[in-house]
Amino acid sequence: MKILACNSNRPLAEAISTYVNLPLTKASIRRFSDMEVFVELEENIRGEDVFVIQSTSYPANDNLMELLVALDALRRASARRITAVMPYFGYARQDRKSGPRTPISAKLVANLITEAGADRVLTMDLHAGQIQGFFDIPTDNLYAEPVLAVNIEEHLAQKQLVIISPDVGGVVRARALAKRIGSDLAIIDKRREHAGVSEVMNIIGEVKGRDAILVDDIVDSAGTLCNAAVALKDAGATSVSAYVTHGVLSGGAVARVASSPLEKLVITDSIMATEPVRLAKNIEQLSVASLIGEAMSRISKETSVSSLFG
Repeated sequence: MKILACNSNRPLAEAISTYVNLPLTKASIRRFSDMEVFVELEENIRGEDVFVIQSTSYPANDNLMELLVALDALRRASARRITAVMPYFGYARQDRKSGPRTPISAKLVANLITEAGADRVLTMDLHAGQIQGFFDIPTDNLYAEPVLAVNIEEHLAQKQLVIISPDVGGVVRARALAKRIGSDLAIIDKRREHAGVSEVMNIIGEVKGRDAILVDDIVDSAGTLCNAAVALKDAGATSVSAYVTHGVLSGGAVARVASSPLEKLVITDSIMATEPVRLAKNIEQLSVASLIGEAMSRISKETSVSSLFG
């Protein structure tokens, strides 16, 4: 078993390396002067089971290209099996035709990864579960739910909790977390007029006098979360927190979260935190290194991955 770390999230790769007690494979992954990606493996990986760790987060296109070139280098170096470990799968929100003459970019990216040489994919909290079907190779979709649940139980166990799905599409995810911690569930009925703009319409469920926890897979501009937090406070919630797997947090998202009613926003390190995220007082980051590392070990040993969530 070998682990190759690309450049999108080096701290997470190093934490995974520590967990599985294996050093990272020596490699040079750099740019030419015109920003072309170049990958050179500096040790023999012939016949090895290789895991390439790379989130396709910002800058998404650069990080995706880096992953593709790394996969090609490994294939040409005769690796026995190549697993693309993508803690955050970029382009996942483009998983269907949202209008006439629009692409299904998630399928395109799946094709690129397969053609570049990946034998299997390991990712976490896909925006839509059916994206697994876009791949013609085995795909394992991990869930950050156990990591989030432990943190909730450690810090909020004594409160009257209610888990909130910020939209109808996230109900399955929110229900699973609510079931794990033994809490009630509520749903926000949201109407989106334009891309990136959301309007809270109605809250389905009882939140008055309760400590509300919003649960989602991705926080990007944070507009939906902040609007939901305002609506929950207006509906009588005692406090509002948010637990989200992937902290994209683009543009003015950090400032928006800081000025919102959210007591805290908890994200994972599937995406490397920017300086504003690290300095934000109400944003906390949890590590998923042990979860991903354990899944990688089980894949290498050909044992069950699904039992991690049993």
